[in-house]
Amino acid sequence: MSTFCEDRVVIVTGAGRGIGKEYALMLAEHGAKVIVNDLGGARDGEGEDMGPADDVVAEIRDKGGEAIANGANVADFDAARGMIRQAIDTYGRLDALVNNAGILRDRMLVNMKEEEWDAVINVHLKGTFAPAHHAASYWREQSKAGQAIDARLINTTSVSGIYGNAGQTNYGAAKAGIAAFTVIASRELGRYGVTVNCIAPGALTRLTEDLQPGEITDEMREAQSPRWIAPIVTWLASRDSSDVTGRVFESSGRVLAVAEGWHRGPSVEPVQDPTLLGPIVRKLVGDARLNAGMNGLDQDGGLG
Repeated sequence: MSTFCEDRVVIVTGAGRGIGKEYALMLAEHGAKVIVNDLGGARDGEGEDMGPADDVVAEIRDKGGEAIANGANVADFDAARGMIRQAIDTYGRLDALVNNAGILRDRMLVNMKEEEWDAVINVHLKGTFAPAHHAASYWREQSKAGQAIDARLINTTSVSGIYGNAGQTNYGAAKAGIAAFTVIASRELGRYGVTVNCIAPGALTRLTEDLQPGEITDEMREAQSPRWIAPIVTWLASRDSSDVTGRVFESSGRVLAVAEGWHRGPSVEPVQDPTLLGPIVRKLVGDARLNAGMNGLDQDGGLG
């Protein structure tokens, strides 16, 4: 067992499968005590099953690590409070929270049902806010009591949110909101000794496998294995990352990068007459950097 995250107490939500499972396993491998949270639902959020979380805990313990299971619905405000409390009551404190739980209900905007919008926004946005609120409240109380805090809040966005992907207005909007949430929370919580960062992971999991065009080869599976994302999360959860906050990291088996957020582009003095705006706006758009495509590079420019 490595000592890189020795005795760090870390909650990972959605850790029963896929990316979250790899986070939990690597954190435990490096000495962290892990609370493995997973409601155990299907990829659309339906159903509950403690089996996946229990299985990950058993795997960690079989390798000599420390872990406990938690089946809270992260979008339930009181259940999220209980999850934070479980970590503190079991291990005496909380050092890091990794908000990873999520669902998919993809649909083009004109076909999307209200419940498909509400479910995705609830799990991703409220499911990030609720655990983060209770963890941040705990860290603030500890800081005000004179305790030295070296804590981490690690959220999960997506290239669908920060770059945009057709068919995912609900998911993309939630993930873009989480990226903004991260930047804002980093500015609020720094005074208490808490860093806040965000991961935009790229991997083949049960949420994404059937979204891939064509046959998935062994080479693709290796390049998009969830295990490639675990190192940056493990590093961010460690004591070594205390000087990095408010950033979004794109991570996959192909790239590790910092995503750059919105910046003001070309500008002019305000214009009161809307009939004059056509050539002015076209000049601004023509001078501006193109929107990024899903690969994070300039692709999708234009007025449309």
